[in-house]
Amino acid sequence: MSIQSAPHTHTEAPHTLQTGIGVDTPQDTVVHAVDGIEEYDNRLPNWWLFTFYAAIAFGVVYYFHYQMLGGETSIAAYEREMQPVWAAEAARLRAAGAVTPAMLQALSRDQRIVAEGQSLYTSNCVSCHSATGGGGIGANLTDSFWIHGGRADQIYRTVTSGVTNKGMPAWGAQLGVERTQAVVAYVLTLRNTNAPGGRSAQGTREE
Repeated sequence: MSIQSAPHTHTEAPHTLQTGIGVDTPQDTVVHAVDGIEEYDNRLPNWWLFTFYAAIAFGVVYYFHYQMLGGETSIAAYEREMQPVWAAEAARLRAAGAVTPAMLQALSRDQRIVAEGQSLYTSNCVSCHSATGGGGIGANLTDSFWIHGGRADQIYRTVTSGVTNKGMPAWGAQLGVERTQAVVAYVLTLRNTNAPGGRSAQGTREE
């Protein structure tokens, strides 16, 4: 009769390699071993530590530059560089004469026209729609719900003809065509901005 010993897994005790004469270093210390597979507690390479700490430093600088100090984002840079193109497109479509959704959307990308529209909005519309567009007596212009239609041409028609039974005057006669278009261009920049404290939703959702 033969006696067989039970299989077992041998784990070596931690050991270190010597570098130099009589000097033990913490390099190559075995901290864990299973089935002949050893895990070492090695010091990370200097190049790895450098990239790690450099990434942390970059992240801190990036955060403060863009989030705290208002640095120009890539989106803002793109919009700035595209302004001449968008302004030319707005001028071309406006010169064509037809008031279409495409033309009004083009106007809403022209900063000069939007600034003119904002000035007109501040002078004529704030009392009903508030300075943020969040609404008051009038509807909220910053959400995705519209009472009289949310397409650009529908908004233009509402501003031009008014809603007399709700107390909104027809601004087309007072402002003229181009200034009415400017107001609509500004209003288009407000949609879906969801101003804090805005009036509750009214009408139909239109994305």
